[in-house]
Amino acid sequence: MAKMTNYPYKFSVAPMMDWTDRHCRYFHRLLSPNAYLYTEMITAKAIIHGDKDRLLGFNAFEKPLALQLGGSDPQELAKAAKIGESYGYDEINLNCGCPSDRVQSGMFGACLMAEPVLVANCVKAMQDAVSVPVTVKCRIGIDDSEDFAFLDRFVKTIADIGCGTFIIHARKAWLQGLSPKQNREVPPLDYDIVKQIKDKYSDLVIGVNGGIKTLEDVKSHLKNFDSVMIGREVYQNPLFLVALEQAIFNKDWAINEHDMLTQMGHYAEQQHKDYGTPLKSISRHMTGLFAGQHGARYWRQQLAERAHKDDVPFTLFTDIYNEIQQ
Repeated sequence: MAKMTNYPYKFSVAPMMDWTDRHCRYFHRLLSPNAYLYTEMITAKAIIHGDKDRLLGFNAFEKPLALQLGGSDPQELAKAAKIGESYGYDEINLNCGCPSDRVQSGMFGACLMAEPVLVANCVKAMQDAVSVPVTVKCRIGIDDSEDFAFLDRFVKTIADIGCGTFIIHARKAWLQGLSPKQNREVPPLDYDIVKQIKDKYSDLVIGVNGGIKTLEDVKSHLKNFDSVMIGREVYQNPLFLVALEQAIFNKDWAINEHDMLTQMGHYAEQQHKDYGTPLKSISRHMTGLFAGQHGARYWRQQLAERAHKDDVPFTLFTDIYNEIQQ
């Protein structure tokens, strides 16, 4: 068995474009006090030149929270990382795993795995700019890369400049011919390559991501890796977070669904008051809440039909919940 480091964040929710925004993260934090949360990927250029409060603002309740950056210019990434740190993020993570065409055209994401020296320079620049940890999320390879040797070279080059944490999606990214959705499903999973990395670099924190869907999967992976990251399974079935909290952190953890939905209603009302946020921007992250349970279809239908209306009450979540219980 690989040597485990004393890493506190045994479980995290993956950064997911258009999904893990601040409203999603607030909701997830109500379900799991100890899960480590990530932002969506935000480009360094956007942070430097854009609306920083809109892009980086969050509720302190969401912490612990990591900021994921996209980019390939060391100076830009360093500047964006410093801004991110000033907002209170606990970690800066560099995206070296996203395979979309849009990401490639900007020279960031999975295509950076072909440029380990550049990635090392980016990480070093960010490390010099901030005091919080700088980490890397990547794939096991790209296209026809030579499996373990390719990943080994990538990890070693970046670890040699002092990066101590890697989250590895156990699939290659095919940069040509597959859509981002297909890249999450078509390339075969190979956890063994990730385990070889952990075995070789036992002092590094190695998290595993990709295709993890059950508590049994999580428990099995935690025997070999320092942490487990789950994305779509948690987003589409949020109550899985409760089960993970119980299994990994606190066996006595439980939520009162009505109280939790009341809190989400209060949050939605405050967001509307402070920023004009429409209820649908929050409810869209909650449609899978009762997946596989009584009332799941009614919950989804009612949210879809009612949350977008201008005069919708902020008690909508508990109103629908009460209707299901009748």
